[in-house]
Amino acid sequence: MSERTRNPIRTLAGRVRRPAPASHTSHSSHPEAPSSPHRNRRQGASVVDSAIYLDGRRTLSPDSLADTFRALRELDGSVGWIGLYRPTQDELAALASEFDLHELAVEDAIVAHQRPKIERYGDTLFVVLRAARYVDASEQVEFGEVHLFVGPDFVITVRHSEAPDLSAVRRRLESDPELLARGPEAVLYAILDRVVDGYLPVVRGLHNDIDEIETEVFRGDPAVSRRIYELSREVIEFERAVRPLATVIQSLSAGFEKYGTHEELRRYLRDVEDHLTAVREQVDGFRHLLRDILTVNATLVAQKQNEEMKTLTEASMDQNEEVKKISAWAAILFAPTLIGTVYGMNFDAMPELHWRLGYPFALGMMGVVSAALWGVFKGRRWI
Repeated sequence: MSERTRNPIRTLAGRVRRPAPASHTSHSSHPEAPSSPHRNRRQGASVVDSAIYLDGRRTLSPDSLADTFRALRELDGSVGWIGLYRPTQDELAALASEFDLHELAVEDAIVAHQRPKIERYGDTLFVVLRAARYVDASEQVEFGEVHLFVGPDFVITVRHSEAPDLSAVRRRLESDPELLARGPEAVLYAILDRVVDGYLPVVRGLHNDIDEIETEVFRGDPAVSRRIYELSREVIEFERAVRPLATVIQSLSAGFEKYGTHEELRRYLRDVEDHLTAVREQVDGFRHLLRDILTVNATLVAQKQNEEMKTLTEASMDQNEEVKKISAWAAILFAPTLIGTVYGMNFDAMPELHWRLGYPFALGMMGVVSAALWGVFKGRRWI
C-alpha cells in the first residue's frame, strides 16, 4: 500500500448537469491526445494524459508517472487521472505497485478482451466497459474496450482501441469543476455516460441496415442471406456489449446507501440506466426482427424455388407431349417405309414381284398399317 494518505471513499458515480453529446467523428491514433492542451510530452508512449485535480480543477500535468505519484502524495485532497493507451506490462506493474492494484485486475487489463463487469478489490473498483461505434463507410460496427481502476483519489483508464474517445470526457469534466470536484466516481460516471451515448449512433446505423435488408429481401436479392447473417452477428456482438453493462450500473446503484452517494448523482446515474434500457430494448427488437426477416427470406426463397420447379415441370410435361407426337408420327411413317423397303429389294425369288396385284396390295397394306397405328395413338392421345 502506498505511504501517502488516501482520501475517504467518495460516491460511486455522478454528474451535475448533462451537456449535449460530443461529436464522435474525430479519431486519431490516440484520441485523447490531440484535443488535450495539457498532454504530457515526456510521458511514456502509452501514457496519453496525466493530470492532478484539486477542487475539480486541473492543478498539475506531471511529466512522468513518478511525478504523478509524488504530486498525489504531497497534495492533500487531490485526485489523479492517468489515461493509458495499450500500456506495457512494466507500466501497469508500476501503477499496480503505487496504487495497490489487485494482480487479477491488472492481468485483465493487460490481456483485455473482457466482458463488461465491475469488481471491487478493497477500496478500488475495477470496471470493464465495451464501447461501440458505427462506421458508415463499411456499414459495420467497431467495438472498443476500456478498463478503469477507480480508487479514493485516483482514476486509471486503460484503452485497447480507438473507442471510446476519452478526450471528450476529459474536456467535459474539466469544463465543469463542480462535477469533477465530486471525485473519481464523477470520472467513472462521465465515461459510462459517454459509452452509453455512443451506442445511439450504432442503433441508428443498425436500424438503417435492417431497413435496407428488408428492401433487398422483397426485391429478391440473392446476396441478402449473407448480409442478414453478418448483421445478425453484429447485433449479437453489440448485445454482448450492452446487456452486461446493466449489471454494472445496478451494482453501482446498490452501493448508493453504503457509500453515501449524493442524491443528485443518483438521479443522473439512473438517467444513464434509462438510456441503456432503451438501447437494450432496441437491440432485442433488432434480434427478433432479423430472425423474422431470415424466416421470411427463407420462405420467399422456397416459394421462388417452388415456382421454378413448377415451371420446369410444366416445361418437361410440354416436352413429353411433343416427344409423344413425334414418336407417334415416326411410328406411323416407319410402317410404310418398312414395307416399301422390303418390296424394293427386287429379288427374283420374291413371289410378289410378278404378281399383277402386288403393287396395289403393297400400297393398301401401307395404308391399313398406317391407319391402324394412327388410331392406336389417337386413342392414347399421343396425337
